[in-house]
Amino acid sequence: MKRLILLSLLAFSAASAQDGFKSIFNGKDLSGWDGNPELWKVENGEIVGNTTGPEQLPYNQFLIWRGGKVKNFELKAKIRQKGNNTGIQYRSSENADKKWSIRGYQCDIHPNAPYRAMMYEEGGRGIVSQNGQSVVIDPSGVKWLAGEHDLVEADVAEWHEFTIIAKGNHLVHQIDGKTTMELTDFEEAKRSLEGLLAFQIHRGPAMEVHIKDVMIKELPEGGVIDFATHPIPSDAQIIEAKAPKAKGKAKAKKAEAK
Repeated sequence: MKRLILLSLLAFSAASAQDGFKSIFNGKDLSGWDGNPELWKVENGEIVGNTTGPEQLPYNQFLIWRGGKVKNFELKAKIRQKGNNTGIQYRSSENADKKWSIRGYQCDIHPNAPYRAMMYEEGGRGIVSQNGQSVVIDPSGVKWLAGEHDLVEADVAEWHEFTIIAKGNHLVHQIDGKTTMELTDFEEAKRSLEGLLAFQIHRGPAMEVHIKDVMIKELPEGGVIDFATHPIPSDAQIIEAKAPKAKGKAKAKKAEAK
């Protein structure tokens, strides 16, 4: 069985390398990764993270990739999870006062449809762009709903490929190649153009997450979009601060044409 797993991993890596992707998980152990050994292990060629219940963790913890900071990149990982929720942190930073604690951009892996592969900023601006939304954050920090599309459906308890594409201040999340959310972040004081990559284990109810086929491709430097040449669309709407209803469409109010 172990030999079959190894051969499968080698074949996957060889095929992906042709597209410029490289594997950052060897399928055998957590070499190159840093996290709480009570929460993370490798089984059957998969990263496995689990918690036992609400009393185990005082805060969210992360398995941090120590291979360097990510800037412009495309990341692919196959993930399934049950209980609570998990996420992929990127262009993030560590909280100095809490071990294995991360803040920054997150591709949220959540059973609730509007939150499925949304953009959530851990320790920062919170919910930014949900499944089914294209959002622009202007230089002052106001969130604008620039477009909507059908929610991407997926049972996160089953295997799905999650993709993050980060180019300058333009970010895209996908499930199985279908775009869940798109964000253009013009708020220079709070956005991030580089940082750490990590997987989340969430405090609270017991949970389990399985991760495999973690591949990354570096993209060319630059790509930051200038707000002066990309104004807010005239039909965009301001997203209210409170969370939208479960149907996944942000409650918004009509903005004056710019």
